[in-house]
Amino acid sequence: MYSFMNVDFISGSKFVGLSNYREVFANSVLGISVWNTIYYMFLCVLLGFWVPSIVSIAISELRRFQGVMRLIVYLPHIVPAVVLYGMWQWLYDPLGPANQIASWLSNHQFMWLTDKNIAMISIVIAETWQAFGGTTLIYLAGIVGIPKDLYEAAEIDGAGVLQRIRHITIPGIRHLYVLLFILQLISTSQGFMTHMAMTGGGPNNATLTYMYQIINEAFTNLNYGRASAMGVLMFLVLTSLSIVLYHFQGRSKEA
Repeated sequence: MYSFMNVDFISGSKFVGLSNYREVFANSVLGISVWNTIYYMFLCVLLGFWVPSIVSIAISELRRFQGVMRLIVYLPHIVPAVVLYGMWQWLYDPLGPANQIASWLSNHQFMWLTDKNIAMISIVIAETWQAFGGTTLIYLAGIVGIPKDLYEAAEIDGAGVLQRIRHITIPGIRHLYVLLFILQLISTSQGFMTHMAMTGGGPNNATLTYMYQIINEAFTNLNYGRASAMGVLMFLVLTSLSIVLYHFQGRSKEA
C-alpha cells in the first residue's frame, strides 16, 4: 500500500495513486542503477555460479582429503562481514597486496575501488570468495546423491574423468543448476551491503545497484512511498523471471 501513498508518519500519509511509480521512472539515476544491477548479476553468475560448480566437481574426484578440502572451501563463508570488508579494502589499497601482485605480473597498478571500470569487478571478486563455499557444499551434496554404481560401471567401461563428469556428474546435478541459478539471481538482484561498505555506490554511481537505490530512497531521502514502488517493481520482475526459468526447467525435463 505504501507504493500508492505519500508516506508521512508525522502529519499522516496521503493516497497519491501512481505518482510514486511515475517518479521512479522519471528519476535519472534509475537507468544507471538498473544497468549496474544487470552488470553485477552477470558478473556474479559468471564467477559465483560456475566457480562453485567446478570446485565441487574437482573435490568429488579426489581420492583423498575430500573432508579437508570441504573445510578449506567453506571457511570463507563463515568470515564475519565486517572482517570481510576490512580485509578486502586492505587488499585493494593502492599500496596493498593486490597492486603488488599486479605490478609483479604486468608492471601496472590499479585503483580497484575508485576506478569506475573495475570497481564492480572488485566487489564481485570479494563476494564470490566469501560466498562460494556454501554453494560448493550444496553441489557436493547433490553429487554424493548420485548412485556410485554409475561411476563403477563407467570405470569398468573405460570412461575417463572428463567422460564421467560429462555423462554422469553434470546430468546428475542438473536440477541444482536451475534452482541455484534462480537463487543466485534473486540474491544478487538485492545486493547492496558490499557496495555500501566498500565503495558507497561510487565512483560516480558506478557501483550503485537498484537495491542500494531503494535503501537510499527509504533511509537517506526518507521517501518510503517511492522506495516501496521500486520494491514492488523488483518483486514483479523477479517473480516473472522465476516463473520463466521454472517453466524452462519443466520443459527440459520432459525433453
